[in-house]
Amino acid sequence: MATVDVGERLRAMSGGNAVALRINPHEYADQYFQVLNATLRDVGVETSAHTIYVSVTNPASFVRSLAMALDIPSDRLSFVDAISHLMMNYRDPIPNATYVESPRMLENIMLRIEYLLTKNPEARAIVVVDSVNSLAIHNPPELLSEFFHILLNNLKSRQVLTILLVVSDDESSPIDQMLSLVVDETINVGSGST
Repeated sequence: MATVDVGERLRAMSGGNAVALRINPHEYADQYFQVLNATLRDVGVETSAHTIYVSVTNPASFVRSLAMALDIPSDRLSFVDAISHLMMNYRDPIPNATYVESPRMLENIMLRIEYLLTKNPEARAIVVVDSVNSLAIHNPPELLSEFFHILLNNLKSRQVLTILLVVSDDESSPIDQMLSLVVDETINVGSGST
């Protein structure tokens, strides 16, 4: 199957869509960088776009350094960082970031996203959650399912493009099954197929 440009697929989507980007764990580094290219550079630099990056796997400082390497304007990117406290990587908070003490604080994550959306009301909003797997490590399945149901319905009603990163090579995994109930589309990053 031919490879499809993930950024092109995401640019073609309107606000109010929720998309799962499935990254193969055996090709994580390459595909993660491809996802950052697609979400932050290809879609996130559109005129008046503002991306809210929810960091649960990699600290916001790391993602910000990759974004800087991709020449992404820092004023078009905000962070909700839910991992730096746990990793004891919180000494030097970065600009445009708000910090949550733990990935278990799902309500706080939603409130921070809401705050950043109201802070940038004129922008085309994009929310990236990195990653569903990390949230699943810290939260029971029922609670996580409820969190995504509430969050995604709220974001869809506000016409926010929501992108969920999931690391999986098995479409029958419990995480993939949960996401199938709440996302509009799943894209396999390596092939671009759904």
